[in-house]
Amino acid sequence: MNSLINYLSCGALWLGLAVKAPDLLRHRHDPYLRAICAVLGLAGLCFLLGAPPTVGAVNRLSGVPNLAAPLTYAAITGYCAASQVLVVHWRGGPRVHRTARRWTLAYAAVVLGIAVTFALGDAPVERRTDLDTYYATTPFIAEMIVLYLVAHLTAVTVTTVSALRWARQVRGGLRAGLTLLGAGALCGAGYSLAKLVAVSARWSGRDWSALDTAVSPVAAGLGALLIVVGVLVPLVTPRVAEWRRASHAYARLGPLERALDDLLDRRALRLPRPRPASPATLLMWRRTSIHNALGRLDAYCDRGLYDRTRADTLAATGDPELARARAWAAVILDALRREAGPGEAPPPGAGRPPAPSPDPATLARIADVFAGAGRAPAASAVPRGRTTAGAA
Repeated sequence: MNSLINYLSCGALWLGLAVKAPDLLRHRHDPYLRAICAVLGLAGLCFLLGAPPTVGAVNRLSGVPNLAAPLTYAAITGYCAASQVLVVHWRGGPRVHRTARRWTLAYAAVVLGIAVTFALGDAPVERRTDLDTYYATTPFIAEMIVLYLVAHLTAVTVTTVSALRWARQVRGGLRAGLTLLGAGALCGAGYSLAKLVAVSARWSGRDWSALDTAVSPVAAGLGALLIVVGVLVPLVTPRVAEWRRASHAYARLGPLERALDDLLDRRALRLPRPRPASPATLLMWRRTSIHNALGRLDAYCDRGLYDRTRADTLAATGDPELARARAWAAVILDALRREAGPGEAPPPGAGRPPAPSPDPATLARIADVFAGAGRAPAASAVPRGRTTAGAA
């Protein structure tokens, strides 16, 4: 079970690293991105090295009993350093680089201490799952265990406090991400505390090794899942919001495109539908089709009809945006009738658009008119003899 938790946790963390890797390649000098990728990569390495099958393979290949232990502890310490550097860059301020450098040097000293204490100690019996409690009273090995656990507990405690404190000051995806990250770091604290309690019990002659072998791996696995989700949520949220906006805009333009369907099909003005495609690509495809149709209708547009409809709607509603949308809708309906009708002559003064080409916002409002949100006046119902000034 421990092995499964370790490997699943490693996979989740490295999946998050794979998602962030392209950004790191594009912005390799961004210290914030480097810290995020280091946290994900080193946390995954901790779980990989800590899995019992990996422990056995490292010990066997190296020929040194329990060599996997200091390697795992060094990876955990590196993860701690990366976490602290990430917190420092989150906080910002004038001394970011100096503070990050101090944390890095402090944890480098911890790694050195782990290496020295392991070299001075004696751990001849291989322990793949309970080394911390088994060697809790062995000179120098005990110091190595306490050193890495205290360093880890310090790092996750600072990360928890910093993430949750900052989460109260922000909103949206960043707040959710910080909350999840803080919760994940809190689970990491549970990992360290469980092991420290088990080691302390061993010092007093009690056997609480279940805390080491059963409780701490679960806390670490849950923490890994929360951390990777917390790191990814602020990165994914803007993209999801963009997809939702594009999907909404695409659906909103549907009534206008359907009104132009016959023209688009008869004149082969519609490009092939992209498959597969993101919502943004589909939105661009629909806008392009609509603009192609409107360009074809330029020769049939009645400038006078546009001016009359716009003036009537503006007088009735006082809404210039709605007036412009209704005027465009009336002109489009009239131009479609003229273009499709046999022998229909263009209106006087046709050949130039009645107003600047509709921008995306105006296209959406025109589509709303066709959808019934604001009724398009029938082209034939507008008196042709009436004239008004004031085109948009």
